[in-house]
Amino acid sequence: MKALGIAATGMLAQQTNVDVIANNIANANTTGFKSGRAAFQDLIYQSMQQEGALTSTEGTSRPVGMNVGLGVQSAGVIRLSTQGGLSQTENQLDLAIEGRGFFVVNRPDGSQAFTRAGSFQLSAEGQIVTLDGYEIDPGINVPENTRQIAINQEGVVMAYVENDPAPVELGQLTMATFLNEAGMKPIGNNLLEETTASGEPSLINPGEPGAGIVRQGYLENSNVNIIQQITDLISAQRAYEMNSKAIETADQMLSTANQIK
Repeated sequence: MKALGIAATGMLAQQTNVDVIANNIANANTTGFKSGRAAFQDLIYQSMQQEGALTSTEGTSRPVGMNVGLGVQSAGVIRLSTQGGLSQTENQLDLAIEGRGFFVVNRPDGSQAFTRAGSFQLSAEGQIVTLDGYEIDPGINVPENTRQIAINQEGVVMAYVENDPAPVELGQLTMATFLNEAGMKPIGNNLLEETTASGEPSLINPGEPGAGIVRQGYLENSNVNIIQQITDLISAQRAYEMNSKAIETADQMLSTANQIK
């Protein structure tokens, strides 16, 4: 009887499912967070009787086979890249991307990472940085005595210095787009890395075809749907219970068989 092992794989799969759902719920208020969905696939089948096998000397054949599945396994966690709602903050360095694309940041080791969380700040040197102090790429330095920073939808950064009514252009924000955004690797701190699955990033200016626009004074909310997550959590719990019940039933059947004299 293979039911014990099959049901055990089902319980393990639902544990992974609950872990993913719990992470989604935990990040329901994380800026720019994209929810994940656990994907599963069935395990290899054990063929007891082959389809199309001859059943008589007259040439009749079996229309269906007897293939017994051996359970389920986790295939991956798919990140859902749907747009999150925009929340107005009126902070001049809070930026939200409406549409496709990621902000590019430079890490201390020289590598680059990508983020949708646009809650930026100024460093002591006047550089626009993330909350972890990573400089945005391309680097933009804000001069001293700047009274206001303006960033338009195309990502052009301008500064109003002292009493000068005319703004000074400081630089151009760029975005990175990927052919397969779901293939990027999350590394924590609202950052993602490129992988062979995601492909190399294409740098593009905001507002150009294939890229979103920048909204100054806004932040993108998490795209987690709490009601859907609760529904999925209940479904995962019920599936876990049913797999547990299958193990209990298989154990009772084996016990009954052992008691036959």
